[in-house]
Amino acid sequence: MTNAADGDHAANKKPALFITTLASFLTPFGISSVNIALPTIGEAFSMDAILLSWVTTAYLLTSAMFLVPCGKIADIYGRKRMFTYGILTFILGSAGSAISNSAAMLICFRILQGLGASAIYPIGAAILTSTHSARELGKVLGINGAAVYLGYSSGPFLGGLLTHHLGWRSIFLVNLLVGFIVILSLFWKLKGEWREAREEKFDLIGSILYSIILFLIMYGFSQLSTLQGAELVLAGFLGIFLFIRWETKMRAPVLDIQLFRRNRTFAFSNLATLIHSSASFAVTFLLSLYLQYVKKLTPENAGLILIAQPVVQALCSPFSGKLSDKIEPRIVASIGLVLTGAGIGLFTVLNEKTTLAFILGTLVLLGFGYGLFAVPNANAVMSSVESRFYGVASGTLSTMRITGMAFSMGIAVLIFSLYLGKVQVTPEIYPVFLKCLKLAFVFFTVLCFGGILASLARGNIR
Repeated sequence: MTNAADGDHAANKKPALFITTLASFLTPFGISSVNIALPTIGEAFSMDAILLSWVTTAYLLTSAMFLVPCGKIADIYGRKRMFTYGILTFILGSAGSAISNSAAMLICFRILQGLGASAIYPIGAAILTSTHSARELGKVLGINGAAVYLGYSSGPFLGGLLTHHLGWRSIFLVNLLVGFIVILSLFWKLKGEWREAREEKFDLIGSILYSIILFLIMYGFSQLSTLQGAELVLAGFLGIFLFIRWETKMRAPVLDIQLFRRNRTFAFSNLATLIHSSASFAVTFLLSLYLQYVKKLTPENAGLILIAQPVVQALCSPFSGKLSDKIEPRIVASIGLVLTGAGIGLFTVLNEKTTLAFILGTLVLLGFGYGLFAVPNANAVMSSVESRFYGVASGTLSTMRITGMAFSMGIAVLIFSLYLGKVQVTPEIYPVFLKCLKLAFVFFTVLCFGGILASLARGNIR
């Protein structure tokens, strides 16, 4: 944890929980609120479905590339300091997105937002772990997780409301407001610093290799319908071997490979996160397009439907966090994966006549599944490492989550590329569009059930 020189441990508990919880709301809100506005943004800048997906993918890709390096920097130079830089960068990216006058400009500022996000959620979880005891960890991570899902849940509704009445640019102004509150609270309430790895040197070469490899794999995956995309993915996987060889030689690697080799819980919990995110994230993106294109709902009304899943998730998270303090996290998380797979499987029957009641009920089921998985899984990861690895462990977990999100979007984009091509979604191509949705949901269902095996294989932490 932290020592007296680093600040009053007890006095920092409430401020740390408030600040990290508010910040944890910010980053998912930046994803879900924009997702609901994508059709409107696409119309404003005449963007096809593939280019439109990059408004989300650019954010996710950048976040994934820098999560672990930012976590390591925070462990060495200070978690509060790095967290502050992340918030400021996120605010700048939000301001730029709000004034963008072209698709290229918007995507560039979304990249900047993603860079800021890479230093927010993982370091926030590390600060919580540093300021709270092991017996409190599931509870506070549950509260933090509820804020994440509240961000996801309020995003479609508020994003739809703002887009409908004030235009899509107003979404980014909300990010500015919340970001300024977090910054003021950081300087006013949170005292001290946490630097358990202060004696270590930052592995710059390892960090660069790590970021390049993730970029090659994730960008290549989004272009997998072309030969160049396949070459980039292959180069990325070959780079993994170079990265592992470099990291095993370093005294203070950016990512300690031994965490995966000798810590079964850490390895399989992260794998379960990667699979879960890969199988689930694009569901909201696809449903947002379906509800607005096929069902002809306004952004506001589509948001009201999509809000069901993350609201249930937010309500379930504190309960599942406490439950994982008493019952083995792998049991709770595995049940969550089963429910998630079942929910996504129900969406494979989606067509023009599917009722909104069916969609709403399935989203509620998914909310329970997501809520039972995420927090117990995070509890397992953070409880399985020493304090000097908190930033890296949280960063690794977040990387798996964000990488999975990007893979999920990549799968959706790949299917669109193969069957739709670079065309705007119009009534004439709705049958092909629906075929793309069904193929994506079938793939995600199979993938999700593969994650159950990884979750069960992690072993017990108690």
